[in-house]
Amino acid sequence: MPWSRLFRRFLRCHLLALAALVPPCANPAMARPAGLLEPSLHVAPGAKAAPQVAVTLDACMGQTDQRILDTLLAENIKATIFVTARWIRSNPQAVSVLKSRPDLFEVENHGENHVPPIDRPLSVYGIAAAGSPEAVAREVSGGAEAIIAAGFPAPRWFRGATALYTPSSMAQIRAMGFEIAGFSINGDSGSLLGANAAEKQFEHARDGDVLIAHINQPTHAAGEGVAAGLKALKARGLRFVLLKEAPLPRSPAPEAPGSVSALHPKAVSY
Repeated sequence: MPWSRLFRRFLRCHLLALAALVPPCANPAMARPAGLLEPSLHVAPGAKAAPQVAVTLDACMGQTDQRILDTLLAENIKATIFVTARWIRSNPQAVSVLKSRPDLFEVENHGENHVPPIDRPLSVYGIAAAGSPEAVAREVSGGAEAIIAAGFPAPRWFRGATALYTPSSMAQIRAMGFEIAGFSINGDSGSLLGANAAEKQFEHARDGDVLIAHINQPTHAAGEGVAAGLKALKARGLRFVLLKEAPLPRSPAPEAPGSVSALHPKAVSY
C-alpha cells in the first residue's frame, strides 16, 4: 500500500479517537467546569454462562430514532429509556410503544426540561445549569411527575442532562429517592459520532457494562451505528438486562472531577 494512503488511514483513525475523547465543544469558554462529578455505573456480571450488559438510552427532547427503537423491538433487546417531560409531550406514538412492552422497556427520569441538575449558577457545554437546589428539585420532580402522568411506573433512577453533578446535588437527588444512573461506556458521544465510530464503541462492551446512547436524534448518523452495535452485541451472545433487574456490584461511584476514561469516553448528553 502506498505510504500516502497509509498516512491518511493513520490520520483518520487518530482523528476519530480524538473526537471521541474531547467534549463536543471547540470553544474553550464551553469547556467542562471544574469540580463536577460524572458517576460511573456497572451492573453485576452475569459470569461466563450468561454475560450481561445494560443498555440505557436518553430521550432528551426532539423526536424518536426509529432505527434504534425498531431494532430493540425486532431483536427483543431490553433497554432502560431515560425520558424528559419534553420528549414525552412530543412523542405520543413512541410513548405508546414503550408502554405496550414493559417486558422490554424500563422508563426512567431524565428531568423535566433537560436542565443540568447542578445547584450553582454555571454553564455546562453551553447549557445553563439549574443553578440552585430549588431548581434542581423542580427538574427532578417535574420529570418524575411527567412519567407517572404518562402511565408508567414511578421512576427509581435519575440521569441529568450532561450527566454531571456537584457532590451536593448528587446527595440532594438521592435524598429525593432516586439512584443516579451513571454508565461505563459512551456509545455515541452525545449522538455526535459517525455510524462506524458509534458501532465500534459498542464493541468495547463486556460483562457488567452499562452503555449510554441517544434515541432522540433520528437525523444523526450515530443512530445507525447504535442499531448495528446492538445487533452485534446480541450476536456475541450477551444478555440484555434492565437496571431494575440487575443487582449492582457496588454503589455508583463518582469519578474524580475532570477525569475522562480513555477507553470509554463520556461526553455531554444532548
